[in-house]
Amino acid sequence: MSTTVTEPGSHGPESDKSLAERVPRSRVIVASLAGTTIEFYDFYVYATAAVAVFPALFFTGEDETTKLLASMATFAAAFFGRPIGSVIFGHYGDRIGRKATLIGALLTMGIATFLIGLLPTYYSIGIWAPLILTILRFCQGLGLGGEWSGASLLATEYAEEGKRARAAMWPQLGAPFGFILANGFFLILTIVMQFGTAEHHAVGDHPFLVWGWRIPFIASVVMVLLGLWVRIKLEETPVFKKAEQQGEKVKAPVTEVFKTSWVQIIQGTFIMLATYVLFYLMTAWVLSFGIGSPDAGGLGIEYRDFLIIQLLAVLLFAITVPISGWLADKYGRRSSQLVITSAIVVFGLCFGLIMDPSLVGTGENVSMGRVLFFLAVGMTLMGLTFGSMSAILPELFPTNVRYTGSGIAYNVASILGAAITPYIAVILNANFGVGSVGMYLSFAAVVTLIALWFSPETKNVDMYTVGRKIVK
Repeated sequence: MSTTVTEPGSHGPESDKSLAERVPRSRVIVASLAGTTIEFYDFYVYATAAVAVFPALFFTGEDETTKLLASMATFAAAFFGRPIGSVIFGHYGDRIGRKATLIGALLTMGIATFLIGLLPTYYSIGIWAPLILTILRFCQGLGLGGEWSGASLLATEYAEEGKRARAAMWPQLGAPFGFILANGFFLILTIVMQFGTAEHHAVGDHPFLVWGWRIPFIASVVMVLLGLWVRIKLEETPVFKKAEQQGEKVKAPVTEVFKTSWVQIIQGTFIMLATYVLFYLMTAWVLSFGIGSPDAGGLGIEYRDFLIIQLLAVLLFAITVPISGWLADKYGRRSSQLVITSAIVVFGLCFGLIMDPSLVGTGENVSMGRVLFFLAVGMTLMGLTFGSMSAILPELFPTNVRYTGSGIAYNVASILGAAITPYIAVILNANFGVGSVGMYLSFAAVVTLIALWFSPETKNVDMYTVGRKIVK
């Protein structure tokens, strides 16, 4: 027998049982998890290529750091597309529903990723190559900007009473799962094709640089089709249906959310800040640091070797996401996040003590155990802070602007905490050493602590009445 879920509570004029569709929980889980896994896979395939492939294929010049910075700039373009995507998809998500909007977000992301896999390089079409690459990366951002908030709402608006954070952790698992799929794919290709970035293969000299790197991008179309099939079979959430029947939809959700919930947008943005900075230090920047030349401040680890230990560390990310949801349901969102964010502050202060090249070594003399320890601590903290965010942000907003509000907060935070983080970290490490990168993380975590301190506890709010009454 299928387990079914309905909207908790009975706060509207009609009972929830008479209004809500009875939907198998397994379908809700698969729909929210599959979509975010695909979206994050697409996102991380680009992040990996931006460090290991694109500097050689889409940018010219002799200086490796300059080419890496240029590639990181295209990486950042998606984060400027994400708030725009949250506004566009948020408008339709709050106007016509979560289901159709999530399908549109998935298609936007999937088509952009597929086209990147077909894109000619700088050596074929010149300056048009990095320009088109940046545009497609921006489109990836548009799609992901609409994906996360919709998937989070899908999970939270179907959740059982008292278990909302645990239900909301399913779309969050898409982040580590997508990362494992993306980097695992690249790892298999580099092993099969015997490619290592430390060998500095000339452009056109190695099959991986000629066509191998394109495979993960093109193959994403299979996952997108699977995600579409799952979401087409989905029903609209009961909370949205109730708001729709009570005539609570607004014509302009963007205008309404800034008029009624601008404080919540600010709170949500800075609550997410440390999470974003930590994650993109532990994924995009640390990859460039780990495989980078010792002359440029890197560790000189072989690409394949670094991918292996990074994938091992990401398993801890996946394991701690459900723990984060459990902690948030048991002890409260605000209380648990205050403790976890304080631990991130301490972790940032320890960067230099753990990862300074003079201590960890470089090239063949690198202490891989020390690097793995660093990644394991960072990914554990990442899972603990990220897992409950898909409950925290939606709970701040009323139903009729929830898609828009949570999406804007989440994606504006992506500009402040993710778009510029790898870029700034490369500059800080090149000029002041790895300890300064940790200081940057600690500063972001302190800002998040302040936002959490002044935010409400939303553990006990009802998803239909939230925005009318928030429990302090």
